[in-house]
Amino acid sequence: MPESIVVDHASKRFTMRYHRTIKQMTIAKIRGQEISDTFLAVNDVSFTIQQGESVGLMGLNGSGKSTLLKLINGVMKPDAGRVLTRGRIAGLIATGAGFHPQLSGRDNVYLNAAILGMSEAETNAKFAQIVEFADIGRFLDVPVGNYSSGMFSRLGFAVAVHTDCDIFLIDEVLAVGDKPFKKKCMARMEEIKAEGRTMLYVSHAAASVSKMCDRVLVLEKGVLGFDGPVDEGIRYLKYDDATDDDVNSEDSDTEDTDEELGADV
Repeated sequence: MPESIVVDHASKRFTMRYHRTIKQMTIAKIRGQEISDTFLAVNDVSFTIQQGESVGLMGLNGSGKSTLLKLINGVMKPDAGRVLTRGRIAGLIATGAGFHPQLSGRDNVYLNAAILGMSEAETNAKFAQIVEFADIGRFLDVPVGNYSSGMFSRLGFAVAVHTDCDIFLIDEVLAVGDKPFKKKCMARMEEIKAEGRTMLYVSHAAASVSKMCDRVLVLEKGVLGFDGPVDEGIRYLKYDDATDDDVNSEDSDTEDTDEELGADV
């Protein structure tokens, strides 16, 4: 089976600046204080995903999951190592990514589709399906700058899941959707998986990762700490431990838990 994603000793470094103005920086330097620092959001990470695999990417907040996804999507370039992908990539890696706030939802469908590599003819052919899936009604012709985060998610995800792609990326953005929409997204993601496309799914929700994925990657402070079976990865993260702070209420049943698609980032 051909390789779909190859991450080979990839690293991405960011700079944190402690002062905003030249005056603040000058005073800090006079006082011998640090004015900036760097950190590795992704640190020498290597793995390979075969075509058709469904892989969960998990880790605590700040572990580098979104940065790694952006490297795979091509939004960012690694500072060291390399990231190789085969075929067209689609998905949703940030709520509202690629939207122009002054354009209507209708116009942004075409804009987003073009960013994902769809031609105008392709978008025309799938426009009715996209609109039906998003289910935002009369707000389709309202500027998206007036949309809620949930409406952003609906429209962005609707475009992404109707793109003919080889690799599908999804990053937690479904956490803002309501339960009926999450169920619809889960059904569509299962269809994408059944079609044999490669899927990389970032989530804190152990139940949905177990349902959707055959393998789990776990990042810890930018380092790949685990690569293996889903159940073992969840135990590695201790996400299978029930706590009083569980986001699911005590009266939620198993079916409700399994339907959850995301958790707060």
